[in-house]
This record gives sequence, C-alpha cells and structure tokens, in this order.
Amino acid sequence: MPPPADIVKVAIEWPGANAQLIEMDQKRPLSSIIREVCDGWSLSGSEQFALRYADGPQLYITEQSRCDIKNGTILRLAISPARAARQLLERIQSHGIDARLEALKELAKLSADPTFATEFINMEGIGTLARLVESGTHLNFLSLSFGEMLAFTLTAFLELMDHGIVSWDLISLSFIKQIAGYVNQPMVDVSILQRSLAILESMVLNSHSLYHRVAQESTVGQLIGHLQVSNQEIQTYAIALINALFLKAPEDRRQLVLFQHVIRGNRPIKAEMAHQLYVLQVLTFNLLEERMMTKMDPNDQSQRDIIFELRRIAFDGESDLTGTEKRKAMYTKDYKMLGFTNHVNPAMDFTQTPPGMLALDNMLYLARVHQDTYIRIVLENSSREDKHECPFGRCAIELTRMLCEILQVGELPNEGCNDYHPMFFTHDRAWEEFFCVCIQLLNKTWKEMRATAEDFNKVMQVVREQITRALAMKPSSIDQLKNKLRGLNYSEILRLRQSERMSQDDFQSPPIIELRERIQPEILELIKQQRLNRLCEGSCFRKLGNRRRQEKFWFCRLSLNHKVLHYGDLDESPQGEVPFELLSDKIPISDIKSVLTGKDCPHMKEKSALKQNKEVLELAFSVLYDPDETLNFVAPNKYEYCIWTDGLCALLGREMGSDLTRSDLDTLMSMEMKLRLLDLENITIPEAPPPVPKEPSSYNFTYNYS
Repeated sequence: MPPPADIVKVAIEWPGANAQLIEMDQKRPLSSIIREVCDGWSLSGSEQFALRYADGPQLYITEQSRCDIKNGTILRLAISPARAARQLLERIQSHGIDARLEALKELAKLSADPTFATEFINMEGIGTLARLVESGTHLNFLSLSFGEMLAFTLTAFLELMDHGIVSWDLISLSFIKQIAGYVNQPMVDVSILQRSLAILESMVLNSHSLYHRVAQESTVGQLIGHLQVSNQEIQTYAIALINALFLKAPEDRRQLVLFQHVIRGNRPIKAEMAHQLYVLQVLTFNLLEERMMTKMDPNDQSQRDIIFELRRIAFDGESDLTGTEKRKAMYTKDYKMLGFTNHVNPAMDFTQTPPGMLALDNMLYLARVHQDTYIRIVLENSSREDKHECPFGRCAIELTRMLCEILQVGELPNEGCNDYHPMFFTHDRAWEEFFCVCIQLLNKTWKEMRATAEDFNKVMQVVREQITRALAMKPSSIDQLKNKLRGLNYSEILRLRQSERMSQDDFQSPPIIELRERIQPEILELIKQQRLNRLCEGSCFRKLGNRRRQEKFWFCRLSLNHKVLHYGDLDESPQGEVPFELLSDKIPISDIKSVLTGKDCPHMKEKSALKQNKEVLELAFSVLYDPDETLNFVAPNKYEYCIWTDGLCALLGREMGSDLTRSDLDTLMSMEMKLRLLDLENITIPEAPPPVPKEPSSYNFTYNYS
C-alpha cells in the first residue's frame, strides 16, 4: 500500500550524530517537527533551530516551501535564520581580520536564501555592509585579506539587494562613488571588479534616480577600457552595464567604438557575451527610431535646405549657393532626375513614417561622405532612357524602410536571442555605411534586371533577398559584406530560387495526391519516433528568474520506456547526456493532463523586464499534471521548443502541430515521393486511371496449352 500523499520520508543530519530517518507529516506544523528532531538528539531550545536542505543551494525550509520536499531528500538541522543573521552581524563587525573574513564568506553564501535575507535585512544588515564598503578607503586595498573581504562583502550585498526587499533608491551617494571607484581604478582584483560592475548594472536597471548618479561616476568611455582585457567575464559585465546605461537613456545618442578585443579576439564568443552584443546592437539601432518616426515639415526651411544640398552636390560643381538662384526654373527637372516622386516639392516624399527623416539623413550622408558614388549613381540614371532609369530618391526611401524592417529598428531586445552582426561593431557610422553599400547594390541589381518603373517592387524583393542572405553569412566587416553581396548577383539569386523550387517541388495531380495520403501516416510515425528518441536523450533548460551572474540550469529527459519524465537541477550547462540517477524528480506520463504554450503558460503571466516579449512567449510551454501542478519550460531555441512540444503531444496521443513537424513532413514526403516516382521520370502521369475494359460477350473460352 503506497504511503499517504502528505507523508514524505526524509533523512535529517546533525554534525557529530547519526542521521535520523523520519516520516514527515506535511500537515503538522514545522515547529513541531523540529522540536521532535531536537528531542531525538537531546537538544534544548528548538525554537533556535531550523531545517535546511543538505544538498544544492542549502536553502532554509519554511511553511511556504516545505511542499517542495520529495521522498528521499536529505535535510540538515541548523540554527534558525534569525539566530544565524544575528551571529553573522556581530562577527562581521568584530576586530579580528580572520574572524571577519570567515563571517563574510559565510554571509555571501547564505545571502542567496530569501528567508535568511529577510532576517538579516530586518537587523539593518544592508546598512552595515554599505558602511564596510564605504570605509574601505581607509584600509590597505592591495592586501590579500582585504581584497577577499571586500569581494565577499560585495557578493553578499548584491545577493541581498536582488531579493527586492529593500529599494535601491536608499543607496547613498558615497557608496555609489566607492563602487564606481573600484570600476574606474586600474589593477583592481577581478572578483571585486565583477561584483562592482554587477552592482552598478542593478542600480541603473532598478532606479531611475541612481542612473544619473552612476552615469556621472562611470561613463561609457571609461567602461570601454574593460572590453580590452582578456577576461571574457569582465567584458560581459562591462557590456551589460553599457547596455543598462543605453536602455535607461535612449535619447542619449553616442557613437560606439570598435569592439575589436571582444569580437575579433582568438577566444570563441560565449552565449551570454553573444546575447549582450545582440542587446547592444538592438539598443544602438533603436537610437534611430526617433528620426525614423519623424515626418518632414515641408515648411521648415532648414529641412528644405538639405534637399537643396542634395541637388547642389549632384548637379552644381561650385559650392556658391547664390549662383543657384538663376537655376530655379530647372529645380523641378533636377528633382525628377534625382528620382523623387514629387518633383515640385520633394519634401512631401519624406512625410511617411517609417522611414521619415531617417531616409533623408542616409541620403545626405551618402552625398557628403561618398560624394563620387552619389554623383555617379544620380548621373548614371539620368542618362538612361526614361523607362530604365532607377529613381534614386524613391529607392533610397524604400531601401531605408526595408533596412529598418530587416534590423528591427525600434523593437526591444529578445530574451535569449544571440543574433548579432559583427560588422556593425567595426565602424562608428555602421548604419550609414550599411545603407551606402545597399544603395549601390540596388542600383547594380536594377541594371542586371533591366528593370523599368513597373518593376520597382520586384527589384526591391530581390534586393531584400540579397541583403538577408548576405547578413545570414555573418560578415565581420563592411568590406566582407561587399564581397558577399558581389557573389549574390541577380543571376545567382535566380539560380538559388530555382534550386529551392526544385527541392520543394509539389505535385498536384490526383494520383500523386492519393499516393501522398497513403505515405503520410508512415512519415508521421517516423517523425514521432524521432521526437520521442530526442526526448529520451534530454535537453538542458535555463531557469527564468535567476540572475545572469548566477545562471542556473535544469535538465529533463524521457525514460526509455516512454512512461516517466525525469528532471532535476544542474549547477552548469551539461556537455552531454545526463544520467537518470542525477535527476531526482519525475512525473509519470499518465499524470500529465495537458500541454500549454505561449501566454497561456503560468510562468508567462507575470511581467518582468525583457521577459514578456514575443521571443520568450514563442519558446515557453508548460506541462500540467495531477494534482494541479505545473512544470514550466522556456526552450533555448525554436528547434528545441518544437521537439519538446511535438514529443509531449505524441505521448498524449495528440497531433504534432509545430512548424518543425510541417517542415520535416514536407521534406521527407518530397524525398519519398521522388524516390517512388524515379522510374516514371519523363512519363506523363494521367489525371485519371485508365478505363476498365468492357466485359467480354462470353466467358466460354479456354487456353490451349498444346
């Protein structure tokens, strides 16, 4: 007979004594259980004790968290959080260096526990740690013991503040200056620098008032120096702080320098560094949003002067503006040659957003910085026949809109996305240079297609395909982008399209459709087996809600008999398959009631910074199982999301409906169909089966074997 659901069997340890094996009744008060355990070891004052996990983070067990205790868990009897907080608070203020160091080391470990953190903060522990940091200037900074003490102090401070119990706005200016001093000081210990950068990042993200103070003490220019070190952890923390400063001050348009030491170093870029570079790229492009959404005022003379300058650079050799007054009658003709839609008042072409004034900014940059290229494009098209001329103005405006769509200008960074482009970090005017390369590509493609005005949309579609294919190759510089685009001419695009069309050829005749219907169940069963085999191998998932600097992982895999889901926490991302023995928790497949995805998931209903975005919603799914429990997932990528949702649906006997299943089905069906029809090549398959012959007039016939 199985034990009641409210009874869990656990082992409880105490230093120097044999462990107690007890059956813990979850309906009994925790204080009563602790009293019984203390009596077993003849310990008095049970109210001064508490239970903690013996493994993992070793968190304290409370009435709220006791429901997480599983059968076979090893617990440890320890002094209560309040008593531990009081003792540590006294020890960190002692005069003995060794005693203080040991206390701070223990405090740094315990501060991750929310129960302990609450008690320590209630005893004004945060203020005590802040005073220790502020007084650091009077101690020998270079001594080993002080360096360790400061590192543990900053670790404990950051852990305590990250619980959200105390507002960051209470932090004093002297504390901020002290932390910023560690960041700006050369030859500082790596552990101190890491924690100082993390503290400043949290200040900026959690308090608007502290942002201004941090921005004054640590500028982006000072932080860039940390990108030139060989330690990628320091680089990651520095970029995270730079991103936080940009996120809080999007109106502050600063041009970024080349991150050669990060992107072009010999070391591979880790996932977190790639994500921070992606975030920085997105935030940098978002600085363009204001101009992108600004309409041109046709009555603004300063804005009209920019259009006038475009005309002057293209058609006037001299720089004297007064001489151009004589040519006002020719302006309409010149604006037509420049390719504007509105020849009389070109300002009207920039009243649509996007791209708004951003298109005019790009055109002016091309005309001023790459003047020869600009003049060549304009004059080359003005000398063509009217039907074959490439309208520069219209093309530049539409191209700017297209580039904004491709690079998602104005959208927030997506959690877990690592899609950054190295070339945008190699030039302080990367966006403008990118436009200049693409407008030359557009002009070249227009000539290759021998396009006319009616083909404008077709040309833009080809150019979009050329740009997206080139970006997918991740060129590391603008020059490499040019080389990639040179190989993607119009003929190559046609060849790639034809090749892809042939590989995705879909026969629509009734006999072929009938054959597909017969084959499809076999292919779906093959896909199902692949999904289940993949679930048996297992996957690693990142825990949402954990801070980046203390990233936690958990692993989940299906048992080989397809009857149980095994899962458990990991200290770091595994390199291979995780044995079932290391996964302490499990869910019988028979207990699973349903699978939820997207915004229906319980862990997607609480909003947090950069969490409730489209990317995370598309990767989230949850397993609902008896009794009313959930196991929440956020897949590392779209592929793993499709694999797991398909596999879970297959286990529940439901249809696999992911994009990956549709893609795999199309690919496998196409291959199988081509194999089966190989012998019928160049043979026309009739739309209908041949007619059945008429019955013979008589069945009185035999075959003569003689």
